[in-house]
Amino acid sequence: MNTTTPITPPLRPDFAAIAKWIKPGAKILDLGCGDGALLRYLHQERHVFGYGVEIDDENVLGCLRNGINVIQNDLESGLSSFASDSFDYVILSQTLQAMKHTAEIIREMLRVGREGIVSFPNFGYWKNRVQVIRGHMPVSESLPYHWYDTPNIHLCTLGDFEALCNQCNAIILERRVMNKDHQIELLPNLMGKLAFYRFKRK
Repeated sequence: MNTTTPITPPLRPDFAAIAKWIKPGAKILDLGCGDGALLRYLHQERHVFGYGVEIDDENVLGCLRNGINVIQNDLESGLSSFASDSFDYVILSQTLQAMKHTAEIIREMLRVGREGIVSFPNFGYWKNRVQVIRGHMPVSESLPYHWYDTPNIHLCTLGDFEALCNQCNAIILERRVMNKDHQIELLPNLMGKLAFYRFKRK
């Protein structure tokens, strides 16, 4: 009789990609955590201890329903309530493009955590480029909003984010580029929809 506990399938393919970088039992801070689904998944798969930071009232209630420790706060105001090196990993999953102060949040992630993990939709993906060439801002699965109602204000490519890391004195430890649940090795800035980076302070 097989008594092995099956691995819970993630709600989003990027959850599994992030989980591969997390050491079991790690202390996590998830910025812009939504309803806490990622933290719940990491708790199930990596037995992490973590907090989420979220501003939206409905999402905060979702975190509480999911059993997630959540702090209601605006990320734009910084992470001053957290001491330096308080966490093993600080995660910003598909939220970077909605931040007004992108460099500041990267620096705060590096201060508060030993490592940072960021994921974002790659604006350099070829289908996005085609839509721009045709005269329209991209609308896709990874960029689902129209230009007039989008929360995304700082879209970037892989090269743009790597330049930002250099500006913020961050060393990139690993990069993973995906199209749905497939990792992209060939021409990642052209063929990848989502980018994932793991980095630390220089």
